[in-house]
Amino acid sequence: MADAPKVAFRAAPVSVGGSVLVVDRKRASEPLPSATSVALRKPEPARGPRPRPQHAAAPDGPAGATVIDPAMVKRAVKAAALGNAMEWFDFGVYSYIAVTLGKVFFPSGNPTAQLLSTFGAFAAAFLIRPLGGMVFGPLGDRVGRQKILALTMIMMAAGTFAIGLIPSYATIGVWAPVLLLLARLVQGFSTGGEYAGASTFIAEYSPDKRRGFFGSWLEFGTLAGYIGGAGLVTLMTAMMSSQDLVSWGWRIPFLIAGPMGLIGLYLRMRLEETPAFAAELEKAHKDEQTRAKVRLRDMVTGQWKALLLCMGLVLVFNVTDYMLLSYMPSYLTSELKYDETHGLLVILAVMALMMCAQPFVGALTDRVGRRPVIATGCAGFLLLSVPALLLIREGSLWAIGLGLGALGLLLVCFTASMPATLPALFPTKVRYGSLSIGFNISVSVFGGTTPLVVTALIGATGDKMMPAYYMMAAAVVGGVAVWYLTESAGRPLPGSPAAVER
Repeated sequence: MADAPKVAFRAAPVSVGGSVLVVDRKRASEPLPSATSVALRKPEPARGPRPRPQHAAAPDGPAGATVIDPAMVKRAVKAAALGNAMEWFDFGVYSYIAVTLGKVFFPSGNPTAQLLSTFGAFAAAFLIRPLGGMVFGPLGDRVGRQKILALTMIMMAAGTFAIGLIPSYATIGVWAPVLLLLARLVQGFSTGGEYAGASTFIAEYSPDKRRGFFGSWLEFGTLAGYIGGAGLVTLMTAMMSSQDLVSWGWRIPFLIAGPMGLIGLYLRMRLEETPAFAAELEKAHKDEQTRAKVRLRDMVTGQWKALLLCMGLVLVFNVTDYMLLSYMPSYLTSELKYDETHGLLVILAVMALMMCAQPFVGALTDRVGRRPVIATGCAGFLLLSVPALLLIREGSLWAIGLGLGALGLLLVCFTASMPATLPALFPTKVRYGSLSIGFNISVSVFGGTTPLVVTALIGATGDKMMPAYYMMAAAVVGGVAVWYLTESAGRPLPGSPAAVER
């Protein structure tokens, strides 16, 4: 990457308790920075020329602090969360309409085989996510978070829009599932850089004492995207006949991705780079040793302990997330013969409940810490997964709602805390890359395959309690990760100065 132009700085000294508060600002001809960095220095002797002040935004400066403009952080959080909502509307629609897609893209016959084939294509997108993370993550650490987040938005919208244009199996035969698989791979590749980038962006913009609260809005956006996708599918299934839905109606939510992608791209292009990355970039230009590109190997071997913790936390987070929000609608329909429309309505209500709790639990992590909240979620899934699924299997609306609602509130322990917890595992110079790798490997192997594995286990054993056992196993792994996790609430991100609100 070419060297960034050097910027001259001027110091405006202000007396504070016998010291001089030095505020570095860019010259008037340059754009105003999104954050102001301050440092305390002893007063200079009156005689002799005053030395040129040093830039106070140095990430490792013990007395330095990044002062965050509240308006800027709210703008960054809103744009990242809205973009994430649009991404996950695109990605989530696939799972909500999986039963119909099985009839469109795969040969008629065994409904279970159709559903397995559809979830196989769903899982394939997750298998390519680590490759996307290995590409987009290092690029995000090299050229900036904002540019990569805009690129992932374009690719996701294009892949989703393409699904809506694919002819059915009855029209072009085996090429239909092949084209579906290719479109899903584009989606998966782009998503490889999405979550890590969005969570990194919000974490680096947030003040230390409110990082949990601001980070929780990222998953608030995810839930909003899920609700948008589920709501549209529910409306379609209620208003359209099964024949129309299979014939052409299923295309509608995928074709909407085009204009939604343009809106999300506009929001992300208006974002400015994070203060932490800007400071890291400036440091790299001053220190010739840090200007060398960070190798992919350094992001893995140099961070292996943090990567293992990340993968364990992501495992419990995503297994429970995809089990509840992606698999349960199909489980209610295919395994319990529950009406498809009513099943989606229950999931919609659960997600609305989660959205209401999300910012409050995020703020709670700032007060009591991330570890206690995540540990509560792990213990809850370990103890309550079987009782909750037994309630769901009872079949009545109140029982299904109570069981899914309990699981949803436990899931909030993860959705509200992970966006602040995971970025804090890695230093600034490798944060995007290392988090992308660890997050996507764990999601690919465990999270995205959850619907496929659980459906296959039920088919092989005939035990419809498999979803509960699977969540309990994930909770054990998550509990081990929490045990070794260092508390990050209220502390600066590794490699960054303290961040405080103005």
